[in-house]
Amino acid sequence: MQLEELEDVPEPGLAKVITKAYQTDTYLFDKASTVVAEADGQVVGVMFGYPSENEGTINQVLYNLSKQSADFKTPFIADSETNSDEWYLDSIAVRPDYQGCGVGSRLLKTVPNVALNDGKKTVGLNVDFENPNAKKLYERNGFETVGTQMIGDHLYYHMQKAATVSEPVYA
Repeated sequence: MQLEELEDVPEPGLAKVITKAYQTDTYLFDKASTVVAEADGQVVGVMFGYPSENEGTINQVLYNLSKQSADFKTPFIADSETNSDEWYLDSIAVRPDYQGCGVGSRLLKTVPNVALNDGKKTVGLNVDFENPNAKKLYERNGFETVGTQMIGDHLYYHMQKAATVSEPVYA
């Protein structure tokens, strides 16, 4: 995701704020879920998401941490990314040497169960107009485009799929 607001933030400073956010109880336990994919005892992929009603709390953590960081000229104010009443897949990443090996699909197969555990019947995500490979991955995994979403100055497809019970997946 490309956000103009973060272009002037040095990468180490941004990484520090994001790392601190992921270490908070809000991100770890209270309001969000993280699923990790492993291979040969190493982390090869990760996904992070939350119920849409928790978006404000999640964003507040980033705001507070960016406000405390000397690397941010102004606190980071995130745009809304979710549709109402969905479980939002905020991010998914696969280690480059494991891309194309099914890790992303395995992670995506866990999402409906996580969403249902959080009381949501729909999973949503945003994919960059300029990332057709990611869009194809989501389509192969049952997501359909339901609209567009402006985040910062950038346009994204908003995609959704129904959260239905599936067999356990070990990412």
